[in-house]
Amino acid sequence: MKILYAIQGTGNGHVSRAREIIPHLERYGEVDLLLSGTQAEVAPGQYIRYRFRGFGFVFGEQGGIDFRKTWQQAGLQEFLRDCRNLPVEDYDLVINDFEPVAAWACRMKHIRSTGLSHQSAYLSPKTPQLKGFHWGKFIMNHYAPATDYVSFHFRKYDDGIHTPVIRTEVRQLKPKDLGYYVIYLPAYSDAFILNLTSIFPSIPFEIFSKHSKTPYTKGKTKIIPIENTAYLKALENCRGLLTGGGFEGPAEALFLKKKLLCVPMKNQYEQQCNALALEEMGVPVIWRETDFLQKLTSWLASDKVVPADFPDETEEIVRHLITRL
Repeated sequence: MKILYAIQGTGNGHVSRAREIIPHLERYGEVDLLLSGTQAEVAPGQYIRYRFRGFGFVFGEQGGIDFRKTWQQAGLQEFLRDCRNLPVEDYDLVINDFEPVAAWACRMKHIRSTGLSHQSAYLSPKTPQLKGFHWGKFIMNHYAPATDYVSFHFRKYDDGIHTPVIRTEVRQLKPKDLGYYVIYLPAYSDAFILNLTSIFPSIPFEIFSKHSKTPYTKGKTKIIPIENTAYLKALENCRGLLTGGGFEGPAEALFLKKKLLCVPMKNQYEQQCNALALEEMGVPVIWRETDFLQKLTSWLASDKVVPADFPDETEEIVRHLITRL
């Protein structure tokens, strides 16, 4: 069996999940990888057969998307050309993790495909979502269409929705509490975060930065370029994680029984909905920057850890995906 696994490269979560799923797919046939997007620092670990610019957003430094850079990098004509030229018809199975080139190539050529993603969970009205009409929901629902879906979320809200795929690297960690906090807020500048941490000079922080290429220290705060091994080590031994409204990052912190504080990106529909789900579970959420200091102060003083159960179902999910063909 020939399998094409297409991965979204905007952010690290899609790639991290793929690294866990790929070995299971390889038991059933030859797997070719496609990666599109320019914002991931984590590599899949295997040879990438197809690499495209894709059609994703660029993180800003003020809590949201950098729309100017996103538009500059859009490359619509290139995207359409990539869709036409991608030979999806040569594969027995096409899987996409919210990856638009393979998804639209299949749609244009009338090839069946399976969406294997967190975003597809929002096709179910049973998942926590913002009320009313939102362009973000319209875009997310049509960004990477498929004929079948297997979805992931913090809870099993509906049939076909599974709990998060937690990487083996994370499952094998032996978490401790060494008293420091990890911060990963890629949509904010280092200066913004340092202004906040400077208010708490006695508390050690480790900031994983998307904007700095070299590590440096200010007081008890370390600024560290994003790197998988360093991040996992920091997460293993931290007291808590302050992060955005992504999916895999919060899921890993919950799995490790770490305190969690969430700051969803502005104007980013998926992160806003993720934050709603986390808030329903009991995770504190910072919805407005004016609440940042108060919510952060309260969270640092709290010992509350939100319970979560994420069993390892990856092998069974892949087996079911293959056998239902």
